[in-house]
Amino acid sequence: MVEGQAGRARSLSAAKIPVSALVVIHTPALEVLLLERADRPGFWQSVTGSQDAGETLRQTAIREVREETGLDATHYELSDWNLQNVFEIYPVWRHRYAPGVTHNTEHVFGLRVPEPLPVLVAPREHVAWAWLPWQVAAERVFSWSNRKAILMLPDFSNLPAHPSTTRS
Repeated sequence: MVEGQAGRARSLSAAKIPVSALVVIHTPALEVLLLERADRPGFWQSVTGSQDAGETLRQTAIREVREETGLDATHYELSDWNLQNVFEIYPVWRHRYAPGVTHNTEHVFGLRVPEPLPVLVAPREHVAWAWLPWQVAAERVFSWSNRKAILMLPDFSNLPAHPSTTRS
């Protein structure tokens, strides 16, 4: 076991990979799904999560959407925006990573759904969800990289989806 920041112990094998997917789930009308974090009330975000060993970034995005919302991203239009953000991991969450890891590389995806859909949040991760106009959603999120991605939504909302995840 390794003693992490904030006095939390973890095994090295459980350390998160500092590579993640951010998935902006949106409708054709540019309504954006936001989730409120359970561990930080008032902190709203899009779906996001770390890559697991052996996963492609697309697989990470699909898994995180399923885990955090109950939605199956393979039934909708998932597009890789080919956008990366590197940011410093908040000190409160660094204990989840290997010692000395301070930055994460986030890869941005868009998931277009036909209309605002009900979601089933994972209660240990999120306590609430809301569909908001993209401008309002951009103002509500706590992360600069999430805000940047949402503000880019009008430019990326018509990207073609990956053939294996496009609904037929």
